[in-house]
Amino acid sequence: MANAIIMQSFLPRPFTQTTPFQLPTHIHSFHSPRSSFSPITQSAKGFAVPRRKAVSLILSTYILSEVGVALAQQSPVFREYIDAFDGYSFQYPGSWIQVRGAGADIFFRDPYVLDENLSLEISSPSSSQYKSVEDLGPPQEAGKKVLKQCLTEFMSTRLGVRRESNILSTSSRVADDGKLYYEVEVNIKSYANNNELAVMPQDRVTRLEWDRRYLSVLGVENNQLYELRLQVPENVFAEEESDLRRVMDSFRVIKIAG
Repeated sequence: MANAIIMQSFLPRPFTQTTPFQLPTHIHSFHSPRSSFSPITQSAKGFAVPRRKAVSLILSTYILSEVGVALAQQSPVFREYIDAFDGYSFQYPGSWIQVRGAGADIFFRDPYVLDENLSLEISSPSSSQYKSVEDLGPPQEAGKKVLKQCLTEFMSTRLGVRRESNILSTSSRVADDGKLYYEVEVNIKSYANNNELAVMPQDRVTRLEWDRRYLSVLGVENNQLYELRLQVPENVFAEEESDLRRVMDSFRVIKIAG
């Protein structure tokens, strides 16, 4: 994780321009809204049309500006994380924060949705000699291995805990770096009894603890297997899917300079 570089990229903010206009030099005095205006002279009549055009221009510019601001607010900011020492890079949402000591090579999470995060794991260089991600078999076989690894990590010794899991999809793609990557999506649900020490079965009611989706991207370089894993609660996945897909698509493994 040494020599890591974080770069920030912004989506372009819409540009609006207001055309200035000149106020009339001849201004008629008037009183409060309850008072009547002084008679309109010929010069005021001559200014009436340009003034309406100017007001219309201001209104149009304001509306376009508000639309531009709204679009800019909806455009997320992404940063790029580059680890030249370990050999990988990816983009992540700019609002996410890095958590140290989480056990993975790198770990980021959403500061508001704590169950939404990403981590990266690298196989040991001394115990693995991967040449290609195809060493895992086809994507379907890799999916089974990813699911098994997830279930092992989340194994619980508590009484009454039950896990349900399902492989949602597996696929492969060749990225713009010419390398092959596998993508795996799984769902895991955790159930637990509300009173695990109860003697009578009717006193042990099973409830859903959590329901999460895990999205993994697998790549091989430097004779090592790299796994970028994203975790997100199922109830927010649809809302966050676009950002999560961007993170997955951005993942690259990099040849370490020898």
